[in-house]
Amino acid sequence: MKRALLLPLLLLCAQTLAPPTLEQLYDALRTAPDEDSADHVEERIRVFWLNQASPATALLFSRGERETEAKSLRDAIDDFTAVLDLQPDFAEAYSQRGQARFSDGDYQGALEDLAASLRLDPRHFDSLDALSRIAESRGDWKGAYAAWQKLMEIDPHTPGGKDRLSDLQRRALGDNT
Repeated sequence: MKRALLLPLLLLCAQTLAPPTLEQLYDALRTAPDEDSADHVEERIRVFWLNQASPATALLFSRGERETEAKSLRDAIDDFTAVLDLQPDFAEAYSQRGQARFSDGDYQGALEDLAASLRLDPRHFDSLDALSRIAESRGDWKGAYAAWQKLMEIDPHTPGGKDRLSDLQRRALGDNT
């Protein structure tokens, strides 16, 4: 009899201790009470994204990140491409390759990669940030505003986000708010 009562309790505890899903993390980000809380959730989401990598792709991915930091953009792009050859459903790899391509001057490739990232994860806030900044660099204020608006719906406590949204709105729509 005691065993019959213990099993549901153990299952309940296991569910409570289970790591949050990406959906739960995005909900927590959207409803975070302040910037510090949002920063913490953002980092947990980034860890979640990285944990989607297989061991082999994780090694290639980390090498691509190091090369990006070292400004070896062609090597970084090659590594992120290798990651995507092995794991084509890895949204973070598309995002990172897109950002490296943008830094390397390949705007079309960057846009294609960021679009692929967003197809896999429509709430990938780093991809939306990069998409907004690419549009801004090209003078596409409406595109920059639209991407930033989506980002702010997902992550309302983005540092400087409200000011940037107002500025992009003014530039895109001529709105003086």
